[in-house]
Amino acid sequence: MTEVSTGPTRQRTDTNRLTSAPPLGEVPPTMLAQVIRPERYGNPSQAFAVEEIRTPRPGPGEALVYVMAAGVNYNNVWAALGRPVDVIAARQKAGATEDFHIGGSDASGVVYAVGEGVDNVRVGDQVVVHCGQWNADDPYISAGGDPITAPSARIWGYETNWGSFAQYTLVQAHQLLPKPEHLSWAAAAAYVLVGATAYRMLCSWEPHTVAEQDVVLIWGGSGGLGCQAIQIVKARGGIPVAVASGPERGEFCVSLGAVGYIDRGDFHHWGLPPDWRDDDAYGEWAVGARAFGKAIWDAVGAKRNPRIVFEHPGEATIPTSIFVCDNAGMVVICAGTTGYHAAVDLRYLWMRSKRLQGSHFANDADAAALNALVASGTVDPCLRRTFEFDEVGTAHQLMNENRHPMGNMAILVGARDQSQVDFQPAG
Repeated sequence: MTEVSTGPTRQRTDTNRLTSAPPLGEVPPTMLAQVIRPERYGNPSQAFAVEEIRTPRPGPGEALVYVMAAGVNYNNVWAALGRPVDVIAARQKAGATEDFHIGGSDASGVVYAVGEGVDNVRVGDQVVVHCGQWNADDPYISAGGDPITAPSARIWGYETNWGSFAQYTLVQAHQLLPKPEHLSWAAAAAYVLVGATAYRMLCSWEPHTVAEQDVVLIWGGSGGLGCQAIQIVKARGGIPVAVASGPERGEFCVSLGAVGYIDRGDFHHWGLPPDWRDDDAYGEWAVGARAFGKAIWDAVGAKRNPRIVFEHPGEATIPTSIFVCDNAGMVVICAGTTGYHAAVDLRYLWMRSKRLQGSHFANDADAAALNALVASGTVDPCLRRTFEFDEVGTAHQLMNENRHPMGNMAILVGARDQSQVDFQPAG
């Protein structure tokens, strides 16, 4: 697809153009988008620039959504940096022709066009978007495999192009879910990626699914993933214990339903443990790990180890997570925010029948189940800051520097303000 570009613009975007929706179903030839190009790779504050791009059109099984608001996730920090994966080069290697990236893996909006064979949504539907894409004819899926673990599975707006940081986004129609009526456009854009990821981690790995009175340790409890995980565990009758960096973040976790929190800064044994043959050094590490385990007991009010450990820091914390996990429990991980090289003391894994489970986003059923919890008011999106369209780079820069707020963030695109819940197209 050929793009039409007037060149990057760093002046304030024309608000009237951005927020004046055309008549329902009328798709303009071009759109405004926050675009990343290889020559701008680096700090997110400089990597994104507003350009005028040709509006994509939906093919079979696809839908075009007029974006009201977009969510902010760490994957487009990576896209801006150009590492650990150059997403543009990776797509071009697979046959794509675009030399740019339009990111954004969460959105709320209105369906403006549908392709052939789409029958689950209609033009005018108000929707939220989950970020799982895959080929419907993938032999793995045809044979009964879970779509999100299929070879063709990709994350929309990161591994694929045409994400939500634009006036229109191109999606596979199965990604679309009904927008919860009580939410503003901004709040509706903020939760699906992290919420569905958390739901799958906690509810889809039988037999290790959260049940009544299960103790669940949640790393990064005040972050986007953690704030959703705490509420999901609470809704299923479990006992969430949060790990946070400081009292303010810890109390935020308690306000969401955690029975208590552990201040990560109170411990100093993080990272790869010493060689197990060095008795003194390993013993010192184990003292720190045991003290952390006791902090979990103190939060729960009983000597109970977590049946499930909700992981995403990775390198710095996996050794401790496996150490404190209960016998026959599960450590489930979806990321490696502190690094990917994690050490596992296999004695604890095999002798106590523990499970280390990888988990990556969600399938349609997982996303729909999470969305139902939000629609019922059981889970709150935890939107804590909303940015203007011009501030996409600023929001990702804050995330890159770990200066972003607790909870989740959103970008206003077609919506006029974060409290807006109605939609008034022209015509």
